[in-house]
Amino acid sequence: MRKIPLFAGAILLTLISQFLLISPASATGFLDLPVPPPTDHIVIDVVTVNGSGCPPGSAAVAVSPDNTAFTVTYSVYLAQVGVGSRPTDFRKNCQLNLLVHVPSGFTYAINEVDYRGFASLAAGATGMQRASYYFQGSPNTDIRTHNFSGALEDNWQSTDTTELASLEYAPCGAMRNLNINTELRVGAGTSNPATTTSFLAMDSTDGSINTTYHFSWLRCP
Repeated sequence: MRKIPLFAGAILLTLISQFLLISPASATGFLDLPVPPPTDHIVIDVVTVNGSGCPPGSAAVAVSPDNTAFTVTYSVYLAQVGVGSRPTDFRKNCQLNLLVHVPSGFTYAINEVDYRGFASLAAGATGMQRASYYFQGSPNTDIRTHNFSGALEDNWQSTDTTELASLEYAPCGAMRNLNINTELRVGAGTSNPATTTSFLAMDSTDGSINTTYHFSWLRCP
């Protein structure tokens, strides 16, 4: 067997270790691992709003002062079944198309999302909250689903977290809209919809209940 010279072996081991330590961000052309958020003010434009859960004027977007996250607040986002419900009320959805104005030299991904609301489910009834987001033109859509069971009468919260290796960043130097899709469903299950009402809400009349999208920032090459 042919022996590899010691100095050549050392070089080979160094190259292999450097390759293994390359972060996913670096492999896609970014310069470094996530960095602190930019200090310039971030502006988010709501390009379009569609869906039975967010009629025009019922969804508001706000960026946190430290640029670490942005929130979406809904005012009439509620799915229900039972007494007083229409046949189509069991499912509500909302599609938001957002344009995030990123300071020069930065790009972003969404690494965590916190969803909040209120559930009133009769014994035997079920609820479901589903969400996804993706950048315009990207084939990658990560759909997350959370299920609820009655009897339940309380605030609820669900959190979706994406590992660093799976984060998808907006392309550097390109304006790509962020599409956010959410959905609420309620089923009567074994409850009696003729005598009970069950609902799942993701809305707020005072702004205290919202959905929070947490940024992960990178510097562009």
